[in-house]
Amino acid sequence: MDLNPVAVFVKIAQTGSFSEAARQLSMPNSTVSAQLSRLERQLGVTLLQRTTRKLRLTEAGQAYFETASIGVEAILDAGAQVSAAQQEPRGTLRISAPIDMDEAVVKLLSDFRMRYPKVAQEVHFSQDVVDLFTSNIDVAIRAGSLKDSRLVARKVGTGTWVPVASPEYLRAQGRPAHPEELSRHSLIQFEQKGKAQWLLRRGTAVATVPLSKQIITNHPAAVRSFAIRGEGIALLPTYLCRSEFRDGTLVRILPEWTGETDPVNLVYPAQRFVAAKLRVFVDFAATALADVLAADVA
Repeated sequence: MDLNPVAVFVKIAQTGSFSEAARQLSMPNSTVSAQLSRLERQLGVTLLQRTTRKLRLTEAGQAYFETASIGVEAILDAGAQVSAAQQEPRGTLRISAPIDMDEAVVKLLSDFRMRYPKVAQEVHFSQDVVDLFTSNIDVAIRAGSLKDSRLVARKVGTGTWVPVASPEYLRAQGRPAHPEELSRHSLIQFEQKGKAQWLLRRGTAVATVPLSKQIITNHPAAVRSFAIRGEGIALLPTYLCRSEFRDGTLVRILPEWTGETDPVNLVYPAQRFVAAKLRVFVDFAATALADVLAADVA
C-alpha cells in the first residue's frame, strides 16, 4: 500500500482540519482531500465524516487511526533519528507559556538564545491550555494539573499563591491578622481563579474569604499593578512578585497562610526521538525554572 495517503489521513486526524493538515504537510488542500478519498476507496470504508464546521472520525476511522498513527510515527522517527543524531540544536522552537510567568520566561529565553543562537523562538503567551498537536507547539510551560496522556511532563517546581499588599495600603487600612479580617478589605482577584472566594490554608486549617469590594481582571500583571498602587490586597504567585518583594513595593501578609499551589511542568508530545533543539531546551528550562520557583520570597 502507498503510505502517502495513510500519512495524510493521520495528519488530518491529529489536527482535526484539512487546511491545517495541508499547511503542516506543505501541500495543497485539494491534494489532502484527494489522498483521503483515495485511501477510503482502497479500504472500502468511510474514515471521516465531514460537515461545514468540523471533522469527526467514524468508528472505523478511529480504529484505523489508532493503529496507523503508530506506524507513521515509527517511520518518521526512524528518519529523524538518522538525520538528527549528528545535528547541533538549530531550527525554530515553538513555545507556549502562561501569561503570569512572562518575566521569568523572557529571561529564560534570552539566556537560552545566548547559549544556542541557532535556535529561533516563537513564543505564545496565553492563560488557555493550548493543544500542542493542533497548534504545532513543540513545548509548553504549564501550571496546574495535567490531563493529556499524550504528553511527556517534566516537573520543574511548584507555584504558590500568597496574599500580598503594598506598604502604603497597609499603613492606611491596617494589616489583617487573620483571613477572616480580609472581607473588610478591598481585594484584587485574577479572574481565572474565580470570582466568588479565596481559599487559604495553614496546615490542615482552611479559611474561606468571600470576595467583596473587589477588583477583578483577566491579567495577573494587572493584579500586581493594582496592588503596587495600593488599591487593595491581592492573591498572587510568589514567582510573579520576586522583584517587588526585594524592593519592598509589595509585602506578604498572613505569611503562614497560602492559597493554591500549582505544579509547574514542561510538557511536549510523546516521541521516541527528541530533536536536539527540544532536548537542550527542556534541560535548560528545567534548571532555570526550578531556580525561579525555589527562590525564597518569604
